[in-house]
Amino acid sequence: MAALFGARVRRLRTAAGLTQAELGDRTHVVSTRITQIERASGAKPTLELARALDTALGADDLLIELWPYVYREAFPDWSRKFMEYSARAVAIRQYAAHVVPGLLQTEDYARAVLKVGRTLGSEEQLEERVALRMGRQERLGTPDRPELWAVLDEAVLRRPVGGRPVMQEQLARLLRTTAEPHITVQVLPFDQGEHDVMGGSLTVLTMPDGSETAYTEGAHYGQLIEDPDEVRSFTLTYDRLRAAALPPLMSLDMIRSVMEDNHRGAKVPSRSERRRLAQEQLQQSGRGRLRGGGRRVPGRRPGP
Repeated sequence: MAALFGARVRRLRTAAGLTQAELGDRTHVVSTRITQIERASGAKPTLELARALDTALGADDLLIELWPYVYREAFPDWSRKFMEYSARAVAIRQYAAHVVPGLLQTEDYARAVLKVGRTLGSEEQLEERVALRMGRQERLGTPDRPELWAVLDEAVLRRPVGGRPVMQEQLARLLRTTAEPHITVQVLPFDQGEHDVMGGSLTVLTMPDGSETAYTEGAHYGQLIEDPDEVRSFTLTYDRLRAAALPPLMSLDMIRSVMEDNHRGAKVPSRSERRRLAQEQLQQSGRGRLRGGGRRVPGRRPGP
């Protein structure tokens, strides 16, 4: 994909009658950077540079649309392959243990999640990853959109990722799935106890030809499973999780309840505020005693 991107840049640049140096001036990079892009050598173009090239060459968003595919090449093979499968799947079934699945994340929630990645190198890279994640959600609004079924561990709702306002917005996004008939959300409550996917997440993808692929993921690793027997085992595991979870309507009630709890919690004074109020109360109490509000101890004579 990097080679294809570079070939498109070279063709558009030639058609525009620009040298590499002239294109570099227009996009605020040195000419050798344009050479690297056209030859698919060196670092891959950033999203910001892809946008600048698209504007300078009048590409009508072609280079911006190609960029996510170029960017994916920086991911491990198993991760890249999973994203490719996801983009073609007709049904996506997910169990999320820790965070809301990427396809249902708000932009601020996604930014908070991606910010803690071990491989994150810069603020620019963070915004690229957020843009890529938001771009993948666009398929949910297309005619060939997949059926999405998400089972969320209760911990996903309780952990205030990004802070209270960000989490409230994210929970509201989950509630809005009721208006999207191709999306189903369930919650697996704590009281269901242990299960086979504790500590990780699971995704089962159904492809247009009916074949299935499974993907498991932990904090810093992922595994793509394509062997049919293993995939069937993970599919059964997912079905058990779905059966143990609350029904969709009850799940939405739980999400709404957590939102209300968070709202009430927002009115609770912070620790520093509570400390300040306690100090004020002590001071007021002390002033009251100085004004004669104290109790005389029997057997003692008042001082002079």
